[in-house]
Amino acid sequence: MAQKTAPDSTRRSERSRRAIYEAALALVGEVGYPKMTIEAIAARAGVGKQTIYRWWPSKSAVLLDAFFDLSEQASAELSEKAGLDEVATAIPDTGDLEADLKYVLRATVDEMTDPKFDGPARALAAEGVVNEQLGVEFVEKLLEPQLQLYVDRLRAGQERGEVAPGIDPRIALELWTGPLAQRWMQRTGPLTHAYADTLVEYALYGIAPR
Repeated sequence: MAQKTAPDSTRRSERSRRAIYEAALALVGEVGYPKMTIEAIAARAGVGKQTIYRWWPSKSAVLLDAFFDLSEQASAELSEKAGLDEVATAIPDTGDLEADLKYVLRATVDEMTDPKFDGPARALAAEGVVNEQLGVEFVEKLLEPQLQLYVDRLRAGQERGEVAPGIDPRIALELWTGPLAQRWMQRTGPLTHAYADTLVEYALYGIAPR
């Protein structure tokens, strides 16, 4: 008599976790963060709410992990398009700072205009303005690590003479990330690759006559 295979609890847990992530991202885009509840996430994911509470202490923790997972998926897709065997954990360093920054900023534009990213990101950003704790966690867990990649690339550029030695990389990166975020958040204009390229060019070469 054939022996029955025991259910793979790890695989089952991963399926549940994935369903919870997808439910949280969908709900926050549909109803907003204030109206999103653990009960609603559980119902949409097809799991018990105790399953969620076993893994996360609050809905903000669920949403942050879900958004982090979404960002990791975007990084994996970008690495695949670039023909890399592993997920990139740094901004490309080809020795051409302008090309490297344009490459990453174009990818950021693609992510920001992707509907599966746009809705949840706007909900998180809006709630982070009035919910200080959520805002702090969003910056610490998601935003700051991404900004640090720019800092690392600019410091590498300083070592090779691509960037002036007295430049503060943490301030410099806001010359392109700030306008991009503002245009996305306030919808003041289209987010395009051409716009991303222009931001990089203005940041690197300025607007004064040369």
